[in-house]
Amino acid sequence: MAAPSKAEAIINCLCPRCRQGKVFTHPAYNLRKFDSMYEDCPVCGLHYEVEVGLFYGAMYISYGFSVGIVLLVGILLYNFAGDPPTWVYITTVAGIVIIAAPLLFRYSRILMLHFFSGINYNPTYNKV
Repeated sequence: MAAPSKAEAIINCLCPRCRQGKVFTHPAYNLRKFDSMYEDCPVCGLHYEVEVGLFYGAMYISYGFSVGIVLLVGILLYNFAGDPPTWVYITTVAGIVIIAAPLLFRYSRILMLHFFSGINYNPTYNKV
């Protein structure tokens, strides 16, 4: 069985080194535990927080996602709802960001792991 591509590993929240192990312990919309991560990859044993504070950088990625949502929703409301009152913009954007918060949290961490942690894909890595 071929390992998933980097894009598939990111979409499915898989380990950046083996692309097999899951990063999160529960589904995204389990609201009590959406943020629970394995400390180590269950397949290859990689310790996910490779340096102290690695995931602080994920806040900037999440912020970028939120700005993108604000821009997209603003443009869509302006063009398709005929420039509604300000409260409609604020309510719509806030609602979407709150509903998407578990996904924003997860994907900001996954992108941090895959692109900024220095971990490279190694299909031959065995569990320690």
